[in-house]
Amino acid sequence: MKKLLLLGFLAAFLTGCATSRIDSSISAKSQENRVQFLILHYTAIDEPTSLKVLSQQGVSSHYLVGDQTPVKVWQLVDESKMSYHAGLSDWKGYSRLNASSIGIEIVNLGFRDTPEGRTYFPFPQAQIDRVIALVKDIVARHQIRPEYILGHSDIAPQRKSDPGPLFPWKQLADAGLIPWPDATQVAQRLPIYEEQLPDVSWYQKKLAQHGYNTPQTGVLDEATKNVLIAFQTKYRPEKFDGMPDAQTAAMLDVLTANTKTR
Repeated sequence: MKKLLLLGFLAAFLTGCATSRIDSSISAKSQENRVQFLILHYTAIDEPTSLKVLSQQGVSSHYLVGDQTPVKVWQLVDESKMSYHAGLSDWKGYSRLNASSIGIEIVNLGFRDTPEGRTYFPFPQAQIDRVIALVKDIVARHQIRPEYILGHSDIAPQRKSDPGPLFPWKQLADAGLIPWPDATQVAQRLPIYEEQLPDVSWYQKKLAQHGYNTPQTGVLDEATKNVLIAFQTKYRPEKFDGMPDAQTAAMLDVLTANTKTR
């Protein structure tokens, strides 16, 4: 009797194990990496304070790139986990990008206001070299699209300005990492927009097509100016006044000519 009970228990146990197994032999065609975005920031504080804030307070990033020599890179959050770096954010219809992004904080003091105006702190070339190498590594592993490698100011233009006008986005473009408006095409379009500027609605539509969360009011309000500033800071850092001028129109036209929807 005991043998029968034992055999019955074993049979039930083995049957349960068999039915609880998960079959992973078939993989769905419709899927992609959960990591879609790569967001770059500056810390606006020095290296020791950056480490303390990003590791001990309510904000974080996956990586921190220092500004001392030799340049050191810290991984503060595993890439499989979410870090709190993007906040309220939008790009191409996606929102709250913490869950779908990797964040890189770059040690840089940002800016200071002086009697002569606002001045920005440069990024050492050795630091930028490490940033580019890190971005290349992350992009290769997660297959992040070039148009999804962004600055904090791209995804939150109403409240953020980092990594600022001195961050050399063109070097990332030259490294094949991000899209960039072709200078020849911009020059060809420039006379058209110098002769006749588009209306504000055109700029708002083009900025939204490029990816920015942009008001569609037809009015040059403060929110639209902030988006223009974010765009100009990235692609034309020598002048980022938020005004819808001819060069901005030409660059937007080139960048959105072959824009794919999500």
